[in-house]
Parts: sequence; structure tokens; C-alpha cells
Amino acid sequence: MITQIFDDTACGLGEGPLWHPLREELFWFDIVGKKLYCRGDGTTKSWDFPEHVSAAGWIDEYTLLVASETALLRFEIETGNSEIAHLLEADNPVTRSNDGRADPWGGFWIGTMGKHAEKNAGAIYRYHRGELRELYPNITIPNAICFSPDKRYAYFADTVQSKIWRQTLDDKDGWPVGDPGIFLDFTNSDINPDGAVCDSEGYLWNAQWGSARFARYSPDGVLVSEIKFPTDHITCPSFGGSELKTLFATSALQGLDSNSKKSQPHAGKTFVSTVEISGQQEHQVLLV
Repeated sequence: MITQIFDDTACGLGEGPLWHPLREELFWFDIVGKKLYCRGDGTTKSWDFPEHVSAAGWIDEYTLLVASETALLRFEIETGNSEIAHLLEADNPVTRSNDGRADPWGGFWIGTMGKHAEKNAGAIYRYHRGELRELYPNITIPNAICFSPDKRYAYFADTVQSKIWRQTLDDKDGWPVGDPGIFLDFTNSDINPDGAVCDSEGYLWNAQWGSARFARYSPDGVLVSEIKFPTDHITCPSFGGSELKTLFATSALQGLDSNSKKSQPHAGKTFVSTVEISGQQEHQVLLV
């Protein structure tokens, strides 16, 4: 499968790719650079933030919900203006936001973590129609937040625990039902689960930090295929394009030594591949 460069911008920690279905543009973040990027018509736009930003969902054609270090923000794409929709660990200077994604009920799941990956400093939350509720405490590096197309499950990971969990969801409002179970356990391997997304068939595509790949797993946890990339630190996937068969990938310079940076000149860039399986359209965030 051919992987190409979608955007040449080298991010310190590229994350949170989001294909906006109404604008037909890809948004993504450089967390350490405190920037939001956008590309859709052959040109790249960017916005600077005063603190770390990491993930987003789309509210409408002109507005995103952006997860920052201290808040969930209503971000106006055309003006670059932001206003606080809800505070997020604003009284905790240790943490910042990390991985996040909108769910099928209009909610938004977002993880927090220590700025230096302090053990158990973070958590995973769900923001739903004005309410922010902590779901899972004592998370070190939250990742792999995504949702099955039949709306039965949410997935999430703690990268340092080398596990991805699957959580049953209430079919009426999307809140978790019962305790999550382990979906994939990489404890006895060198695999580090990063961002993930589910395709239209319910298979999970997982970016694996340090492995230079996306891995596709069946709903029963079997590895069925992979896509390789020209840099080790691939961080998160996103489906887009008119048929949702365009697969985007963010990556990071972070964690590479000087020799690796020389041997991986495309590290930190955003990549694109065409796949045979369609993804899911990213869900709209509903604020009320």
C-alpha cells in the first residue's frame, strides 16, 4: 500500500487528526508546538494557542470543539477566536489534554495526562450536552479513543500499560455500562498503542508508537493487516475523503534521537494512504 506525504509540516508531536465532513478539510495539532493546522485545498493554514491543544470535534461548518490544556473551547475557524465551553482540569498545572474523539450521541471523550507523562496523573472524561464527567481515573497516557459503528462499544488505551480496553455503551445516551474489558493486551511485546479509529466494518486501526505502522484488528482482536510508514512515531489515524477511504496519519519528532531524525527525514509530517475499506464519518459534537 502506497503511503504519501499529505503535509510537509514537521510537528514535534502531531496528533488529533480530524476530517471535517462539511468543509472537506483535515485538521490536526502539534501538541508541543501549541498549534492547530488545517489543509484541504492544497494550502496549509495554522492557528497559535497560548497553551497545549490536542484534539477536536466538529460542531458545525464554522466551529470546532477544541481540547486545550485547561478547557474545552468553542473555536471559530474563520476568525480564530475561542471561548470556553467547559473547564478541563484548569486547576491542575501538571496536566494537559491528549487524545479525544466525538461519539455517536454528540458527546466528546477526552483524555488528560501529565505534561511529563507522570504516572497516573491523567484521566478520561466524557463531555455530553454541557456535562463533563470523569470516566476513568489514574490514566498515564490516554489514547485510542474511538467508537464501533454499531454504537455498542467505545475503545481506549493507556499507552504505558500496553493495553486497549473495550467499553459497552448505553444505546440511548452513550454513557458507559458496567466495567471495561481488555480488548488487546500488548504487555509481552514492544507494541505501544497510540491513537485509533474504527472503520465501517467495526475493525480497529491502531497507530503504534515506535513501530512505524497502523495495525488493523478485527472485532475479536485478531491482527488482519498493517500499513507501514517511513518514520517510527506514528501517532493517530483519521478517515476522510469523499468515500471515507482516505486514511490520514499524524506523526512526531518527539522521542527521536539525532541519528533517528537524520535517518527519518519525514518524521513529524502528516501522511495519507488510500485504502479499500471505508471509515466512519466523524460524529458531530452537540453542545445542548
